[in-house]
This record gives sequence, structure tokens and C-alpha cells, in this order.
Amino acid sequence: MRTQVAIIGGGPSGLLLSQLLHRQGIDTVVLERKTKEYVLGRIRAGVLEAGLVDQMRTAGVSERMDAEGILHRGTVISYGDTQINIDFQAHTSKSVMIYGQTELTRDLYEAREAMSGNLVFGVNKVEIKDADTTAPHVTYEINGSMHRLDCDYIAGCDGFHGVSRQSIPKTVRHEYEKIYPFGWLGVLSETPPVHHELIYASSDVGFALCSMRNAQLSRYYVQCDLSDSPENWSDNAFWDALKRRIPEEHADVLITGPCIEKSIAPLRSFVCEPMQWGRLFLCGDAAHIVPPTGAKGLNTAASDVHYLSQGLVQFYQSGETAAIDAYSAKALERVWKAERFSWWMTSLLHRFPDQNAFDFRMQQAEVAFLRDNPNAQAVFAENYVGLPY
Repeated sequence: MRTQVAIIGGGPSGLLLSQLLHRQGIDTVVLERKTKEYVLGRIRAGVLEAGLVDQMRTAGVSERMDAEGILHRGTVISYGDTQINIDFQAHTSKSVMIYGQTELTRDLYEAREAMSGNLVFGVNKVEIKDADTTAPHVTYEINGSMHRLDCDYIAGCDGFHGVSRQSIPKTVRHEYEKIYPFGWLGVLSETPPVHHELIYASSDVGFALCSMRNAQLSRYYVQCDLSDSPENWSDNAFWDALKRRIPEEHADVLITGPCIEKSIAPLRSFVCEPMQWGRLFLCGDAAHIVPPTGAKGLNTAASDVHYLSQGLVQFYQSGETAAIDAYSAKALERVWKAERFSWWMTSLLHRFPDQNAFDFRMQQAEVAFLRDNPNAQAVFAENYVGLPY
């Protein structure tokens, strides 16, 4: 089989890239290790930057997002007794959209299937070959049978544990990583959100986040030990921990209920450079990971897709390779800014095991600066709604 662009990974970044290219007449094949049902069963973030919202509209898959998504014009930062309301609209004239990644992925699958997109599930033993030549190809196995996919370019959208990054020689790639000494215990509950905006809260007993998926589905998180287990947390223990960490006015009106999903996610920052090798390009988690504090994971993957799709469209329409050749540098410039913002928010709002009195005072001073300085709030808002592509 032959295609113009082979896409490894059938998550949101691979599907979005495939959809954008298809609408420009560029042929793709998407290879996915898991089943469609498995991909759609994963619970992920749901804060979409303005740029990703625009991309979904460009891709022609925004109808349900526009109808069901919740516009957020600001957020609340809580630190002890201090509350700061960051007004995105006032500072940037932009908003973010609350729309679950699962639903976004479902929309993209439906669009690709409606356009007879070539989606191949259940692939194993994927190998990227000759990526540093003008004739790259991918081999893979399905039900014991080996297949070969010839192509012009390969997009590695297969996540942190995928084969794409590992296919770049170790002598070429440089990896930067920071592991945080805590995780997030997250729950999903069929209860109305405690507040109409997200609440990022820091307290003496740790961090908490109040988020939502829709008007009757809430997503909450509390900071926990990396060695902890969801089984150690009863529903009542979680709600008690959350109430102790968020402002009293919100804790008093919090509606609790059974947790329908409960999991612990570790936090890390990770970047691989470069994000391209020959005709192989890395997108999203295959190249970089951010702690979820700044809501940048899916959004940074979307910015990669923007730069790569623009480069591929330029090549297939004009034969020019300037944008493709500049992909890694362009994508990494924005990636590192997103990494900085996510690291800053994580450092500001969490309690660290080795935090001393000086560190604590620095957090307090940073919060006070954010509270009192409109310019600092504007910088926060600009980063949160998403830096321009």
C-alpha cells in the first residue's frame, strides 16, 4: 500500500492532522495500535485553547463542539485566603473552550469515516524504515500478517511510549526531563460543577483543581503522593480532601456523589529535540510532555499539527520545502514556552516535599504579584488562552 503521509497514532493529533490534510487533497493512512473503542474510552483533558478551537473549525468538525462546548472567559487562582479572578476576555479578547478530549476525538473519527479516511486499527510491531532517505516506509503486523506502507512523509503521533521517537537515533536526539515528586488523584463524578469557571487552588495540605466536562459532569483533582493508589481513597476521603483545599465559599456549596472514574497521574516535563529526522516528524506526546497544571498537553500537540500541516500543504501545492524544513525549530519554540508556563504554574501552586520557609515565602510573593499587577494577569491570560501560532 502507498500513501502520501503515513500517520502513526490514531489519537486526536493524528486524526486532526489527517483531517486537515484530507481537506487539502492530501492522502493519508492512520495506523493505530489499539481499537477505536479503546481510544475513545480514555479520559483526558478538556480545555481547548483558542487556536485549537479554530483548527477544529478549519477541519470542518466543530459543529458539536460549538453547540455543546462551554466557553470560559476566565479562571480562579486560589492560594490560602487569596483569590484572584483572571479575566481572559479583558486581557486578550479570547476565551478557552471546555470540551472533553474524548468527544473531540469522537468527532474526528466520525469525520474521517464520513470521508472514507483510511484508518487501520490493531497494528503491532510497527517499524519506521529509511526515514532519512527520500523513500521512507512503515512496516507493521495485523493478525500475524506483515504489511508495508510506502509514503513520502511519516508523522509520529503515537505518544510518549510509541515507536516514532525511538526511531530517531540516540546520537541525534536530545531529551530533557523533569519528574515532579507528586501526582494528581483525579475523579469524574456525575455532579454539577462547583463553579462556572475552573478553580486552581493551593492550600497548606496541597493542590486541587475543580474542572468540568459539562453541566452535569465534573472533573476534580487533588495532589497526592506518587506511591499512592486510587484504591486507598474512598469517595468520602476524596471529597473531604478537596473541600479542605478549595476556598470555603466553594467548599460549602460543593455537591458530592459517587466517583465514576478514579485514577492517579504522575507529573513530568519532557522535551525531545529535534522533532524531525529526515522525513519523520514527531507530534504531541511523542515529542513532549507537560504537567497538566497549565492545560497544555492536547493544545501543544495541536500547535505541532498546525505547523506540520501547513508545511505539508505548502510542499504538495508548490513543491517548496521551507516550512517542512523549519518544522522542528518552529514547533519547539512554542513548545518550550508552553513548558515554561506549565512548570511555572506547577511550581507556584503545589506543595513540594523539600519546600523550605524561603520557598514558601517566594510562592506567597509570586501570588501577591499576580494579584496586584494587571500586567502579570495579562501575561497569565495570554499564556492560558494560547500563544499565537
